[in-house]
Amino acid sequence: MYYIGIDLGGTNIKAGVCDENGKILIKDSVKTHVEKGLEYVVDTMSGLALDLVKRQGLTVDDIEYIGVATPGTADDSTGVIVYCSSIPFRAYPLAEKMSEKTGIKIVHIENDANAAAKGEATVGSAKGYNSSLLITLGTGVGGGFVYNGKLFTGCNFAAFEVGHMVINADNGPDCDCSRRGCWEKLASATALERMTREAMEAHRESSMWKLCDGDIANASARTAFIAQREGDKTGDEVVSKYIGYLACGLVNMINILQPEIITIGGGVCNEGKYLLDPLLEIIEREQYSRYGSRKTKIAIASLGNDAGLVGAAMLGR
Repeated sequence: MYYIGIDLGGTNIKAGVCDENGKILIKDSVKTHVEKGLEYVVDTMSGLALDLVKRQGLTVDDIEYIGVATPGTADDSTGVIVYCSSIPFRAYPLAEKMSEKTGIKIVHIENDANAAAKGEATVGSAKGYNSSLLITLGTGVGGGFVYNGKLFTGCNFAAFEVGHMVINADNGPDCDCSRRGCWEKLASATALERMTREAMEAHRESSMWKLCDGDIANASARTAFIAQREGDKTGDEVVSKYIGYLACGLVNMINILQPEIITIGGGVCNEGKYLLDPLLEIIEREQYSRYGSRKTKIAIASLGNDAGLVGAAMLGR
């Protein structure tokens, strides 16, 4: 049997047909066009799914289920998206709609970070571990926790909004959630870009200006890391501050959960040892279990940009 995974985003919809090992057999993406309404979005998702099935030489009878990874709070037991900020779903029966439009009876839905965590735990870097936490570093900071093969989503399907864990209440930036100093305002890729630009404004002598061709708008999450490797003091300070904030949140999660493994995903992870080596040094020093014989492993997530798609396809596993 085969599974359809759909990664629904505010800008793009990615979908693919996967086998039981999580291998993507065929995939494609289209624009979401939220402005055209929810019915259009659902029609686009279902149409893309059916098109991929046909292009792979299959029929809907070959598909065991569809899995949809969506922003917001999703209740898989009812098939309803309870709330989503980037796409105006409010108590929306997505599973029922998708089933009607595709003829595929079983449709699973899940929060996108949770789905990615399920993918990593089933066929990715966390495969074989009984307890695994995925942290995603992007526009915000997302998280998903899998224990004994099952996602932990809390009593209201909104658990592990780890990005809104406060780690600097006194001096941290305001967050969209109404709190101050949330983790995602200090450890996301967006936060790293902001800190880079702030440092550039304060230090006109920094080589980061040259890396950005003199235009601060060109600063990215990579800029400070590149400058650090070139020996730039300001770049080094930005990277050290960023890694400190990232480590603070990870240590908090280790102290709370003591998972066997934490996988980290997002473009920032492409920095490899320049991110991981100092990060692991802080975690080793600060975690409560530092004297224990068994400690949480930290690893880079392996599914990359396909984590949501593959995770969605694995939701029924």
